[in-house]
Amino acid sequence: MTFPWDDEQADEIERIRKYGSEETARLFEKYKPRLFFTVQFRLDERLRGRVDESDILQEAHLEAVRRTDDFVNEPQVPFFIWIRQLVVQAVINTHRRHFEAQMRSVQQEVAMRQQAPLTQATSWSLAGQLQGNFTSPSGAAIRQETQKQVHEALEQMDEVDREVLTLRHLEQLNNVEVALALGLDQSATSKRYVRALQRLTKAMTG
Repeated sequence: MTFPWDDEQADEIERIRKYGSEETARLFEKYKPRLFFTVQFRLDERLRGRVDESDILQEAHLEAVRRTDDFVNEPQVPFFIWIRQLVVQAVINTHRRHFEAQMRSVQQEVAMRQQAPLTQATSWSLAGQLQGNFTSPSGAAIRQETQKQVHEALEQMDEVDREVLTLRHLEQLNNVEVALALGLDQSATSKRYVRALQRLTKAMTG
């Protein structure tokens, strides 16, 4: 194991080794509320009403149960980060199934990143979350304009920095979890987070 496990994470691994896929299923249910938010923020707006978020979670759940032995034989990340990765992949799979034919028809090439790409709706959601960090306007028109400014700053930002903000503020991951999810070291993740916030602050005050 390359990750410095805390007691709870180490205990989860040991229980999975002891009880197998049954414990995987139990822990998946434990983290399901957090995983549901991941699906909500990552799912393309065009699929709202056409795709049930619970179906995506079920796909990830079945994959986690199927791959339990592979995980416990050589765990590289804590259980939550592992199942979150499976959930993100399930979102990507859903996008592919629904949009692949359309993309072929217009000869578009879309590169699927490790993280499910931010949709416009997700970007606006992040802007809405972050605008309160910089100002507290009383009028609706001012709030809307401020959110627009934050959104524009986010769109111009490095993708990894924007992803760090998304994971911290929308998915509520801590710095260690963000580092693991993105394959970065903790120091680099922290620096990217601070840099991104500073850039947004400058956009709001400049």
